[in-house]
Amino acid sequence: MPLFFRKRKPSEEARKRLEYQMCLAKEAGADDILDISKCELSEIPFGAFATCKVLQKKVLIVHTNHLTSLLPKSCSLLSLATIKVLDLHDNQLTALPDDIGQLTALQVLNVERNQLTYLPRSIGNLIQLQTLNVKDNRLKELPDTLGELRSLRTLDISESEIQRLPQMLAHVRTLETLSLDASSMVYPPQEVCGAGTEAIQQFLCKASGLEYYPPSQYLLPVLEQDGAENSRDSPSGPTDRFSSEEVDWQNRFSDYEKRKEQKMLEKLEFERRLELGQREHAQLLQQSNSQKDEILQTVKEEQSRLEQGLSERQRYLDAERQRLQEQLKQTEQNISNRIQKLLQENQRQKKSSEILKSLENERIRMEQLMSITQEETENLRRREIASAMQQMLTESCNSRLIQMAYESQRQNLVQQACSSMAEMDERFQQILSWQQMDQNKAISQILQESAMQKAAFEALQVKKDLMHRQIRKQIKLIETELLQLTQLELKRKSLDTEALQEMISEQRWVLSSLLQQLLKEKTQREEELREILTELEAKSETKQENYWLIQYQRLLNQKPLSLKLQEEGLERQLVALLVELSAEHYLPIFAHHRISLDMLSRMGPGDLAKVGVSEAGLRHQILRRAQELLDATRARPELPKPPQGEVLPTAPEELPEAVRPSAPCAELEAQISECVVCLEREAQMIFLNCGHVCCCQQCCQPLRTCPLCRQDIAQRLRIYHSR
Repeated sequence: MPLFFRKRKPSEEARKRLEYQMCLAKEAGADDILDISKCELSEIPFGAFATCKVLQKKVLIVHTNHLTSLLPKSCSLLSLATIKVLDLHDNQLTALPDDIGQLTALQVLNVERNQLTYLPRSIGNLIQLQTLNVKDNRLKELPDTLGELRSLRTLDISESEIQRLPQMLAHVRTLETLSLDASSMVYPPQEVCGAGTEAIQQFLCKASGLEYYPPSQYLLPVLEQDGAENSRDSPSGPTDRFSSEEVDWQNRFSDYEKRKEQKMLEKLEFERRLELGQREHAQLLQQSNSQKDEILQTVKEEQSRLEQGLSERQRYLDAERQRLQEQLKQTEQNISNRIQKLLQENQRQKKSSEILKSLENERIRMEQLMSITQEETENLRRREIASAMQQMLTESCNSRLIQMAYESQRQNLVQQACSSMAEMDERFQQILSWQQMDQNKAISQILQESAMQKAAFEALQVKKDLMHRQIRKQIKLIETELLQLTQLELKRKSLDTEALQEMISEQRWVLSSLLQQLLKEKTQREEELREILTELEAKSETKQENYWLIQYQRLLNQKPLSLKLQEEGLERQLVALLVELSAEHYLPIFAHHRISLDMLSRMGPGDLAKVGVSEAGLRHQILRRAQELLDATRARPELPKPPQGEVLPTAPEELPEAVRPSAPCAELEAQISECVVCLEREAQMIFLNCGHVCCCQQCCQPLRTCPLCRQDIAQRLRIYHSR
């Protein structure tokens, strides 16, 4: 909505009509009517008030205009003291003046089809008012002062929101016609309102305790009054004056006809003088047009020069805009391709989850069959297990300390650089002192304290859980895509382009919903792991010695024995190939079918599909990489095999973490985006459900709506950028 409105200018025809009517009203011998209707007025001109006051006009017609107020500034309502008829219908009035009761001579008031919401209480002072038309307004009630209108004959309140009539209306004994919407009335009842004006007046008189008289007994005294005196409530009036009054009205009508003929003659004379004036005006216009043509010619030459410069500038801007739009379209196409790959990866992960669930069930069954007794646990290599647990705890502690140091450094880098560096030195010294602890002492402490054994088991359980790791990878990919989409949306807003806005919003909503689903799956999986840990803790109440060491060793060998033996039979190059292609979930299938690199060189994509590899692109990549490995193996001399008696350590071998995703690698690096609130720190929070990444951790706390899209924030998610 604009803050300023330009005043509407009337058309040329409306302006001429206003001038003509004002001139006609000021002529000598003019009648008592001032008609300025259909002149497209937004307010009554000051000259109209002056004309009514000086010439004592009795009829003012201002209908079919754009009036919003009856009185303009610096005008008084006393200028209309002689007005008897005031016609204001078809305007935009919202209220009448509070002192409208000063128009004591007013007999007819027509405000039909306006926007009035109430009537002023001073309307009861219009003692000579005979007709009041407030049809088609926004009135909800009538003032009680209407009962003081002792000369009122006609009242129209139809097509409004009025549901109750004031009880004081019973004192208006001269009311002949009352128009209203009977279906919407509450008081009097609808059946009374539908019976007519007489039934309504009888109902109101009965409710007020008054005796009802027909309006014909009060009509003649009201019509005889033409001054400011009130009508008397007498049931009988004089009838002998009616004939004289009729003769008087006939004489007035004949005088009015004579004045009308005289006005027509004056109007013809005025039109003749107006035509002469128009001819003179045309001559002046012709002279001015010749001068205007010369000025326009010089202006056209200057304008042509300016337009030429503007056209060149516009062509340059169009070319630059088209180049930017092409870049944006290409970026959006890349993002849509990555989103499609993410969705395909999600479908593939859902299919592989079924295989993992079946393997988990088989593992539980095998654990029940191969439970380890207390005598068998004494032969386990406690020190080696405790060393692995100590390494796991050290790594988790190091990661937490590094994360805390990184957050502290990011928050205090600008204001407290020196103090933050000192704190970081102390924390790193603490990490170094922790790493330089005597390993034998840490191992003995782990062997003695069951709480540390339980913490190590819980950390290894979360780390070894394949489903939890896959969910974390998917969440990291979606966070990166949401950050890139937010940066692209901010760039588009800075360039003021609106192309393909719906596509980006739809992609962002798809990623947000997918992220929420993955968060729920991650929470659900963590709850399942906690339930397993609770069950194990309940079993540990039997005071079994080194219970958590036993569970740690069993977790290292959590796969079924038969499946583990089959996977150990696979070639290491084949295992590394599947891990590199993010297809480690197909290791059980390759082990079950005893597939080797030589067999892959003789197989085709259809054979892999029959085995159980569902992704077409993954089948081609596996075959291509297997052929490359075979060619490289044949090209170099064969290396000596390790001795058969060599024993592999039981500590967990870390799989490579840098698994290549299905989307392009170069696009997955988190791009740094600054906070849109403080414009200093890095954006680290994801807002759900909209999916925007636009605020740092400090600025997002007091926010309740997203600064970009103004949607309510249902959840805040912290992201960590890898360096």
